[in-house]
Amino acid sequence: MDSAPAVLLLLCRLSVSLAADGEAAGAIFFNPEDAVDYKDPCKAAAFLGDIALDEEDLHMFKVSRDVDTEQHVNHTNSAGNSSSNDGAAGSPSPQRQKRAATSIPERVWPDGIIPYVISGNFSGSQRAIFRQAMRHWEKHTCVIFTERTSEESYIIFTSRPCGCCSYVGRRGGGPQAISIGKNCDKFGIVVHELGHVIGFWHEHTRPDRDEHVSIVRDNIQPVKGQDYNFLKMEPGEVDSLGEGYDFGSIMHYARNTFSRSIFLDTILPRYDVNGIRPSIGQRTRLSEGDVAQARKLYKCAKCGESLQDSAGNLSSPGFPNGYSAYTHCVWRISVTPGEKIVLNFTSMDLFRSHLCWYDHVEIRDGFWRKAPLKGRFCGDTTPDPIISNDSRLWIEFRSSSSWVGKGFSASYEAICGGVLARDSGQIQSPNYPDDYQSNKMCVWKITVAEGFQVGLTFQSFEIEKHDACAYDYVEVRDGGSDSSPLLGRFCGYDKPENLQSSSNQLWLKFVSDGSVNKAGFAASFLKEMDECSRADNGHCEQRCMNTLGSYRCGCDPGFELAADRRSCEAAACGGFITSLNGSLSTPGWPRDYPHNKNCVWQLVAPVQYRITLVFDGFETEGNDVCKYDYVEVRSGLGADSKIHGKFCGTEKPDVITSLQNNMRIEFKSDNTVSKRGFKAHFFSDIDECSKGNGGCQHECVNTFGSYRCQCRSGFMVHDNKHDCKEAGCDHFVNTVSGTISSPNWPNKYPSKKACTWSLSTTPGHRIKLIFNEVDMEAHLECAYDHLEIFDGRDVRAPTLGRFCGTKTPDPVTSSGNKMFLHFFSDNSVQKRGFEASYRAECGGSLKAEVKTKDLYSHAQFGDNNYPGGSDCLWVLTAEKGYGVEIIFKVFETEDEADCSYDYLELYDGADIKSPRLGRYCGSGAPEDVYSAGDAIVLKFHSDDSISKKGFHARYTSTKFQDTLHTSS
Repeated sequence: MDSAPAVLLLLCRLSVSLAADGEAAGAIFFNPEDAVDYKDPCKAAAFLGDIALDEEDLHMFKVSRDVDTEQHVNHTNSAGNSSSNDGAAGSPSPQRQKRAATSIPERVWPDGIIPYVISGNFSGSQRAIFRQAMRHWEKHTCVIFTERTSEESYIIFTSRPCGCCSYVGRRGGGPQAISIGKNCDKFGIVVHELGHVIGFWHEHTRPDRDEHVSIVRDNIQPVKGQDYNFLKMEPGEVDSLGEGYDFGSIMHYARNTFSRSIFLDTILPRYDVNGIRPSIGQRTRLSEGDVAQARKLYKCAKCGESLQDSAGNLSSPGFPNGYSAYTHCVWRISVTPGEKIVLNFTSMDLFRSHLCWYDHVEIRDGFWRKAPLKGRFCGDTTPDPIISNDSRLWIEFRSSSSWVGKGFSASYEAICGGVLARDSGQIQSPNYPDDYQSNKMCVWKITVAEGFQVGLTFQSFEIEKHDACAYDYVEVRDGGSDSSPLLGRFCGYDKPENLQSSSNQLWLKFVSDGSVNKAGFAASFLKEMDECSRADNGHCEQRCMNTLGSYRCGCDPGFELAADRRSCEAAACGGFITSLNGSLSTPGWPRDYPHNKNCVWQLVAPVQYRITLVFDGFETEGNDVCKYDYVEVRSGLGADSKIHGKFCGTEKPDVITSLQNNMRIEFKSDNTVSKRGFKAHFFSDIDECSKGNGGCQHECVNTFGSYRCQCRSGFMVHDNKHDCKEAGCDHFVNTVSGTISSPNWPNKYPSKKACTWSLSTTPGHRIKLIFNEVDMEAHLECAYDHLEIFDGRDVRAPTLGRFCGTKTPDPVTSSGNKMFLHFFSDNSVQKRGFEASYRAECGGSLKAEVKTKDLYSHAQFGDNNYPGGSDCLWVLTAEKGYGVEIIFKVFETEDEADCSYDYLELYDGADIKSPRLGRYCGSGAPEDVYSAGDAIVLKFHSDDSISKKGFHARYTSTKFQDTLHTSS
């Protein structure tokens, strides 16, 4: 080991509780004899925090380590007593400062173009974060991220076992992975990892870092090898290009990174000239230093910019007062994929020359200087409008004469829709992944090569929800026009299944109305052929299953794919089962199941029977969307039959009963984490309801060994247990969500009926009522049959509306946690009535009174953790002359040093423009809070990853007195 760099370096695992940038938290031994695939960061020779190191890097760090270790030996106590030497940094060294950017030319991406691929196992929201992070770099620099086509060198976004990590810079020919593992899918962390890809080391590894920060070695985690995360680079390996040390860099460690306690500093910034320690470790945005360094590293033009808005303006420097000689500017316009750019020149006054050889403005149809030329212009003739073929334009201005003209000015606008005549591409709703605009209509006509079909896959989908998709929607048709056969109209939050045309054309339309706006959708299309239709069955022994862009082989129940992924062999699990009862389990139960297993059980019972599945034990790798290991249960025998659920984690699924006489259970494991799996038993029971509705007048419900009759809304079961008779019509509802309907729905409601619904939900929450369908006798003032809604506990509360006719009303939301509904029918016309869904909504305006009231973070507080993606705003207001007091009884949210993931913010006033009292997260309840005026705002936010118990607060009004706010 004397001849090798005997280092203990860190696996790149995210440790949110320790650092803002998600650095590593575990340690491994480096074996120099191990084969290293330098393009996969998880197979690197070693790690430095979240940076993967190859042999070349290790050699450099061995030298650096020897120097650093010698300094540490000679100054044993300097780190531990660093707080006593933390005055302002000394005067700058006369030599050029070094900043942590690569100085190896081969590691800089040619022309600043970084092709990328996103692995298919990421969700739509994760893909959106990756694209937002890439656009953030593009916005502020001249680096360009483009989806890979045929490029040899490119990056792949993967989720590897080593967490979040990447190499620094370009690593030769071929792909290189950027690992975005569990809990790494945060905007700031992805921007940080992309910084490594672009060519940045960590800021604190600069050779001159000791002039700016102190390393407190006594506070570093005691596990061997953690010191190496604080080594300095050699001057020959990094170059500042004239930029100084940047405390605000997104590439800087936080103060407590790799600390043995979250409250202890490992990196301590020295005091500045004002006696203040600069903040370090932010993961919010690129700093000015990050931007300046990247622009120098990639030799960006000194003028021009990246334009990403849906409309904008640009002009030559000094316009209209003239431009200077030898000016070079580049503008990069980038809009949403699926949109095109219309560029209109509003003024043109450049020196005229043959072929515009000297001063000119050049437009290229793409993202770089070698994209197809749209035109080169000079003189004083205004060019015609230019329309891009895709979502990017490159505009370059050069001057070489001393002739003085006004220059040029232009405006651009993104237009959605159009003809897409190519074999693959991306389509996104306008402004994706930010909310789309109101009143948009975009139509795309996709055409691929003759003899192929068009395959369409949605990566992300979030569009205003409505049962009939009447407001905002995506419509897809099998052909090239709006009269082609409809493949589907989609809205809501569930991604549509993959779609495929029957010809080489597909028609797609996106529509938004003037009300609710959401994130929209991202989709990709490609030319598709059915490989399974070939005579060789795709070289599959048993089954060939066509997928978009490819195909895969499958096996009959009781068999599984062999190692060649084409032939089949007897399986250790799954099979075709016809017995009336039995048991199932994953291979090896109760030991951990093997990797890469795919088991399918097909259960078949006699006609008129139903199959019930009961899980006795359940433990698989957990994930919110069950994309790794999972169990899937369907009614039917096919992989596309009616699904009951996709399950993973440690919570046992509920009892499942098939809809027919067959059931399909599929278990799938990937190549990473293994758990115990599941054990279940099943039994079959005759379904008396399947014949003659079991003799029930309204509805028949099958139960094990028997059945029972039940009646529609407004009726009750007769004494004979089969017929139905009218019942009382007053309902008390206190569930978080559900459905209510008029009596006898969906049949006609009876005459002379008066029904009420008293809805109540968790304190601090409101009730939102969404109408699914309305069909009542129409009248201008709804004087006859109608539904009236009140904002409170009874008819004495303010009315929220009276409804009748057939027009579906807009959703209705209460101001408090109670809502009252009154339905009335007269003795003349009867219609079908109404059906509506209700759910609890967080936030709202609450009145603080002398009597103490409760407020909960979410409607199911105490039963479930708060949901992901919450954004709640409460305004608590007291009477004039009174203030608001808040006492927190329970507080537990995701813990993070900067409270940037899940948090509660308090504002001393009636809106979020008021002074902020603090931002809170973790498990420590805020101190009692008192307002300075008569109102306080609470803002609760949760991201889409970790969720906790939430909070319970009590609030009351109190007479003004000398009180002390909690500090932020």
